[in-house]
Amino acid sequence: MKPHPLRTELHDEIHTRPRPPVKAPHAVSHISLLQPQRMPRPVPPALVDWCIRHAVEPPTPGQSHFEADLGALRLKWERHGEFDDYTVYAAAIDEKEPFARNPGDIVLADLLQGTEGEMIAALRIAVVRAGSPRIDEKSVSAMLESPNFVGAKVSDGQASLFSSFRLDDRGFGRFLLADATTTPSQLGRAVQRVVEMEVYRMMAMLAFPEAQRIGGELDRVERRLSELVARLDVAPASEEPEMLHEVTRLSALTEQLSTAAAFRFGAARAYRALVRQRGEELRETRLQGVQTPTDFLERRFQPAMAYCDAVAARLASVSERIARASGLLRTRVEIERERQNQALLAAMNRRAKLQLHLQQTVEGLSVAAISYYASGLSGYVFKALARSGLPVDPELATGLAVVPIVLAAWWAMRAIRRRVVAEMPKD
Repeated sequence: MKPHPLRTELHDEIHTRPRPPVKAPHAVSHISLLQPQRMPRPVPPALVDWCIRHAVEPPTPGQSHFEADLGALRLKWERHGEFDDYTVYAAAIDEKEPFARNPGDIVLADLLQGTEGEMIAALRIAVVRAGSPRIDEKSVSAMLESPNFVGAKVSDGQASLFSSFRLDDRGFGRFLLADATTTPSQLGRAVQRVVEMEVYRMMAMLAFPEAQRIGGELDRVERRLSELVARLDVAPASEEPEMLHEVTRLSALTEQLSTAAAFRFGAARAYRALVRQRGEELRETRLQGVQTPTDFLERRFQPAMAYCDAVAARLASVSERIARASGLLRTRVEIERERQNQALLAAMNRRAKLQLHLQQTVEGLSVAAISYYASGLSGYVFKALARSGLPVDPELATGLAVVPIVLAAWWAMRAIRRRVVAEMPKD
């Protein structure tokens, strides 16, 4: 049996990008950088240079996941569709000041110096033991540098997670994870879920300013469309070209907005689903008097995503309305064109009748003219016969010849007309 050439690669995909185990105390620093939309994207040169300087084998071209173990420090790099992740794990930190600058922050700053891309997400997760230091409202507020924070027990109550969802003076979001009884693997999975929840939240939020911009454009389009539809019943036919040009312009503008928003809104829906999934995987248990992280996101993050959905639905609705208005305008133009065609055909019929009458008049005049000239010629013939001695009265003979000449001319004209009509193509 011949195996599929991609069987091994597809089978092993489930084992790629493992979640490193974490043991308290630990500091995790993470940055996500939006990357230019070009394919293929090479391995970041700054990452390759860092690996060479630290005697670490750099990732190979085409590789999308890389880890480096430096003892107390671990570096993890991941490539995604739109962004690159850089995560540094630093062990043995000061649990009294878990967010103080540590060797992992220095490595991350050194690694990202000159790296291409724009930072979209940055967070630090301090993993401490539940009893050292004491985790209470005052200590959590001091470590997060904010009196307003959210928190919950996670991993079925085996750890506690706190965050203010605010940026500190270095531009990082802070998350405090107090471990009680989890294993390093469980704690590593919890850390990874927090990282992904925050990164995917920020990636999903990229659609929000785009939705606001498109919403403003749609306001103008809808106003113009309403004015255009109101004119369909009362505008004279002379304004139809201008109205057709306007509806075409609105259709093109809406299509441009749809094209620009399709990817961003679709990506936002996918990222939002991942945020919700990672929040469910944390398996939160409410702490008394403290709002949970997922509740906070439901209150602030979900409305923004709902607005994006509303703008996407509104964009589709406006496109349909423009299509209906275009159809109505085309129907009106076709009706007006049909009326003009009927008027043109009526005018052509009138002209044909006039031409027929004129032709009949000309035909009568032609018979008279031909008869006149033929009678004159016959008169000369009769005069010549009388001069030659034949008993012919020229004037009497000419008068008697007029009737047969007229009948002969009329018959000849009628025969010609019949031949022409017979030779004309039939419809």
